[in-house]
Amino acid sequence: MMKEELIFVPGPGIGHLASGLELAKRLLDHDDRLSITTLVMNMPFTPSINSYTRSLTASQSRIKLVDLPQVDPPPPELLTKSAEAYICDFVESYIPHVKTTVTDIISSLSNSDVRVAGFIFDFFCVSMIDIANEFSLPPYIFVTSNAGFLGLMLNLPKRHDEISEVAQRFKDGKGIIVNTFAELEPFALRSFSDDHRIPPVYPVGPVLHLKGQPHPEINQDQLDKIMKWLDEQPQSSVVFLCFGSFGSFSPPQVKEIALGIEQSGIKFLWSMRFPGSPSNQFTNPEDVLPEGFLERIEGRGIMCGWAPQVEVLAHKAIGGFVSHCGWNSILESLWYGVPIVTFPIYAEQQLNAFRMVRELGLSVELKLDYRVGGDLVTADEIAKSVICVMQSDSEVRKKVKEMSEKGRKAVMDGGSSFTSITQLIQDITGNN
Repeated sequence: MMKEELIFVPGPGIGHLASGLELAKRLLDHDDRLSITTLVMNMPFTPSINSYTRSLTASQSRIKLVDLPQVDPPPPELLTKSAEAYICDFVESYIPHVKTTVTDIISSLSNSDVRVAGFIFDFFCVSMIDIANEFSLPPYIFVTSNAGFLGLMLNLPKRHDEISEVAQRFKDGKGIIVNTFAELEPFALRSFSDDHRIPPVYPVGPVLHLKGQPHPEINQDQLDKIMKWLDEQPQSSVVFLCFGSFGSFSPPQVKEIALGIEQSGIKFLWSMRFPGSPSNQFTNPEDVLPEGFLERIEGRGIMCGWAPQVEVLAHKAIGGFVSHCGWNSILESLWYGVPIVTFPIYAEQQLNAFRMVRELGLSVELKLDYRVGGDLVTADEIAKSVICVMQSDSEVRKKVKEMSEKGRKAVMDGGSSFTSITQLIQDITGNN
């Protein structure tokens, strides 16, 4: 029986890579004929990515990782001007390496019982669709965010040059895979099926790495301390504050967050990063926190640098989550039934926050339009939102619990996402 090989090209950066590898594992679980080769681009500010990818795939022998050669990154000033343009330039510099690697892969399989069936490109890598076309292989696009974000990308005005170049290639894919599920975004997904100009859309989520992301500078003693303290807290009594791998704030904003938490009277676990320190790690809190804060909250809260977000959200003591609203974080919180307070910072997080609060009613609004460097979010606003999210009988908490059950059912045999993945595999393998 002929076996099928898929070539994955995840976006650079741990968040995109994690989602891409989890999707790969999900596909392999569905079909024994499949194997996957993943081409890994290493960005200059993600030094831990090699150990991370190895840990993710250690248990799956049918995923092969190929580290692509290093390239010279774009000038750093482009990153401060437009992170999206920086990533797109970085990805395009890899096109010759990807083409050479794919040629080698196809050549190595020419006399075997394995054929390359197609490509799955992260949406930041759609400039590589031309490579798939050169080899007469179907290109599929993986959107690591939600259906609302996909809808925005498909309707971007032309004046947004950096991203519209990406969005314009979406129609060139054989299909678009989205990390969402039908029960979460039914209206957005239905709108795609009504538009014949859009390729088939496959909602396959929630695609999550539920074992948590390893960290190169993990402090096991600190981790044990965090989990032991959570074990001692009543159920749903602690609010967790965590703002992603790039989630650091100015000292004045840090002080407002601290005062807001203190004012709320709620127990808390706060993962705080500092720009410029290794991995944005927790260094000298006394330099930015209100005077006497650590003494006043002793026993009521814990502050740390990196925190194991998945393990924390899964803990019975966690009752609320103040989040930057990255899509992976939202899906993790929904999986564990933990309602979110929205504190978006960058990228598409403002869109995610708006959808979660205004459209889906699954989050408590703190801010929908905050960006780093904008007006301060005040302590009073923070305290009010934290108190609101921790109410045990709130409508938001009830809705989140219901959506958690729907998300878990979606990926089970017979669920909406399970069925969508089955259809995706059939379409990919039947395209040649």
